[in-house]
Amino acid sequence: MAESPITPGQSAERTVQVSEAQSARHLGSGSLQVFATPAMILLIEEISREAIEPSLPAGMTTVGIELRVRHLAPTPIGSRVRLRAEVTAVDGNRVMLRAEVWDEVEKVGEAEHTRAIIDLERFQRRVAAKSSAGQSAS
Repeated sequence: MAESPITPGQSAERTVQVSEAQSARHLGSGSLQVFATPAMILLIEEISREAIEPSLPAGMTTVGIELRVRHLAPTPIGSRVRLRAEVTAVDGNRVMLRAEVWDEVEKVGEAEHTRAIIDLERFQRRVAAKSSAGQSAS
């Protein structure tokens, strides 16, 4: 891959209100009516993509390949959470990011996330080939 269009320091930020659909009870990751870790992970992936993908050329996208998350404190349903992801390093087609999640009171989560820059058409051909191979094995 040629020189990356992504540079350290690129970032994205978003604020969302925590809904019932994002609760641990609803998602099955726990029994409590609080912001669930899987919901936080999804938002971290989304904000990380937002920090990177606007800089990519047409036909390129990213996929998550590694994620290390710490859920630090509970957040009640109805609260607002602010997420921020920042590119910390680029190594070939791999982009490393650091993300933080804050509710109205405190920092509630943090993550280190790596995404790979991929050619969308090539990726879709691999998926189609794998799908065909799986169907013929049935």
